[in-house]
Amino acid sequence: MSNVIILPVIIPFIIGAILILLYKRHTIQRVISGITMLALLALSVYLAIYVYQHGTLVLEVGDWEAPFGIVIVADLLSTLMLLLSTLVGTVCLFFAFQTIARDREKQFFYPLYLFLMIGVNGSFLTGDLFNLFVFFEVMLIASYGLIVHGGTGYQLRESFKYVIINIFASALFIVGIAWIYSITGTMNMAHIAQRVSELDQTGALNIVAIMLFIVFASKGALFPLYFWLPKSYYGPPAAIAALFGGLLTKVGIYAIIRTFTVIFNHDTGFTHKGLIVTVAGFTMLFGVLGAVSQFDFKRILSYHIISQVGYMVMGLGIFTPLAVAGAIYYIAHHMIVKTALFLFAGATQKITGTTDLKKMGGLIGTHPWLAWLFFITAISLAGIPPLSGFFSKFPIILAGFEEQQYVISAVALLVGLLTLFSMMKIFSYAFWGKQKHTAAQAKIPVGKLLLPILPLVALTIILGFAAEPIFTYSMEVAEDIMNPTNYIESVLKE
Repeated sequence: MSNVIILPVIIPFIIGAILILLYKRHTIQRVISGITMLALLALSVYLAIYVYQHGTLVLEVGDWEAPFGIVIVADLLSTLMLLLSTLVGTVCLFFAFQTIARDREKQFFYPLYLFLMIGVNGSFLTGDLFNLFVFFEVMLIASYGLIVHGGTGYQLRESFKYVIINIFASALFIVGIAWIYSITGTMNMAHIAQRVSELDQTGALNIVAIMLFIVFASKGALFPLYFWLPKSYYGPPAAIAALFGGLLTKVGIYAIIRTFTVIFNHDTGFTHKGLIVTVAGFTMLFGVLGAVSQFDFKRILSYHIISQVGYMVMGLGIFTPLAVAGAIYYIAHHMIVKTALFLFAGATQKITGTTDLKKMGGLIGTHPWLAWLFFITAISLAGIPPLSGFFSKFPIILAGFEEQQYVISAVALLVGLLTLFSMMKIFSYAFWGKQKHTAAQAKIPVGKLLLPILPLVALTIILGFAAEPIFTYSMEVAEDIMNPTNYIESVLKE
């Protein structure tokens, strides 16, 4: 059974390589890539259920025992992230079928898409710190191709910052890996965790922790390393922007959660309740202020990515089972809702030809389904009950007050109010008011565009109304990752 957990990496690799050879056959590429993503989604559902029922799965690649060989690890957290990533990838791909221009398809869109999934899935499943770097690079190289896909001047200009910050982060990642190897003599994360618990080098470990936190913070768009994101995510087509907005920053957040629960848990007063909580507060505040100041649909959503990842790392920083469970719940909620919102932005742009809110209006009269489905996801992002946004924020803020983290808890509440304000600004400008698009634009059908988004809207409702079992699952994930002994024993077979 353990061999199955390598399939989410192997399948997109093989299919992506085949699609390179079929780059002129657009219809065949669509069919094959669609079937591939549906298969990966079904496989991820199966793995999540199996691991929940039977426990952590470990594959020792090449039959080399850990910690000497490469290991692939599927535990509760990694299978949940795998499930969410394949869900987002599937939805965005089917939306791309309706919106991606034919000339962009010719530029190896589908191979790049699947290679991106290799890096994302591998990052979630690897149990080796160096291979986490390798899968990050695979993901980033594919993302470089997708973020400039189509080659418009704006994309090329704004993606330059995205490339530079990630090159810098990758170089720092290598330095951090080398340093922790010099301290522990291993790259296996479970083995590093075991060695860290035996060492008395708190100062050196804290420096490495800060270094790796900077690396993952730059990829997760945390303060102050978020400046590259808003304009970079504005340029690509809606399907790519939705994929990036819903997925890529969460890989960085996952890496922070994994390393700061398994490895860097030796001085939580400094790393978690000091560094991470402070960064989370500034990330939430500066991100939402950027969103409030904008009058462009996609840029508001881009700034909200920044503010919302602050909630996730806030839960980790408070570092209680309740807070971490809330962070896990919030990751699931945000990946679903943020992807849907970017796709709604793409649908409205298809009708109006713009994302400038001042040039939009009256869509609720011509496209009511689009308007009200957007409204549901918008208020979910803002944290209005009984949707998923409320039930994922509530445990994080509650844990903050319980741990006497009053300042960041107050910031989180304020950010929620400002998020609601900015989302209602989108609704009032784009969907309410006087119709500004032409009669011909009013007749543009969007039914096919809404079909891939409907499962995401349904999920944010389900995650709200089924909050108790969902939170119970999130609590089990939190308790599992906060007890690194489970992870260490599963990988090292102790």
